[in-house]
Amino acid sequence: MTSPPTSKDTAPGLLDSIDLVIFDFDGVIADSEVISLSTLHRALADFGIYMSLSAVRERFLGTSMRTILRQVRILNPACSTAEFADRWQNMLFEQFRRDLAPVPGIVPLIDRLQDAQIRYCIGSSSSFERLGIALDAMALTSRFRHVFNAEQVVRGKPAPDLFLHAAQQLGTAPTRCLVIEDSPFGVRAAKAAGMRCAGFVGGVHMAGIRDDHAARLRAAGADLILDSFAPVAPETLAHGQVLGNPVSGETEERATR
Repeated sequence: MTSPPTSKDTAPGLLDSIDLVIFDFDGVIADSEVISLSTLHRALADFGIYMSLSAVRERFLGTSMRTILRQVRILNPACSTAEFADRWQNMLFEQFRRDLAPVPGIVPLIDRLQDAQIRYCIGSSSSFERLGIALDAMALTSRFRHVFNAEQVVRGKPAPDLFLHAAQQLGTAPTRCLVIEDSPFGVRAAKAAGMRCAGFVGGVHMAGIRDDHAARLRAAGADLILDSFAPVAPETLAHGQVLGNPVSGETEERATR
């Protein structure tokens, strides 16, 4: 089987002719996954569903509330999913308001996309309520005019519906969209939509698992892996071009095995 090309080879073809960048939210814009996964882990335990934090990450990273509640119903049929959702969201939103911060480098990247007149939006599995609270907590609400989520489509990630909906609403062909995602579900959704996709492993929640998660994103179909937004320089951004910092060759070699 032919191995995927390295990021050095794919970057020029991947990132030119881009009219719209679609950002996942948790773990890409908001450094929220540690908060989300830890509070979900505690809420599950409160309702008699015991699993390790790594198992919670494996099972739920990048999924919608609808999907999580469906899994909760399977794992504990006696559980009230409405009570579970209330408990988890109360814990989650309280900690968001207290501790949530943007992913390092995302605000300068947004500035540069605006300067280059490249449109961008959010395409997230999270609810509008959660997105609104998180954006307010980070003082970023005014920076995102276009926000799309799984509530607007029949099927969430890994189905392509959300990303196709975002592209349609903004009048952009899927082939001219770049999706930046941190979950295999999201990567699969982007590729199913016929879009280019950069897997992102720069969030705090990737500490200690960055190489392994990069391999999972590659296996899901990511065209390129980015470990940071920080090195994106103004001269690498022109209309239709976006360039980030690829992970090391060592990580990419692992990802192609």
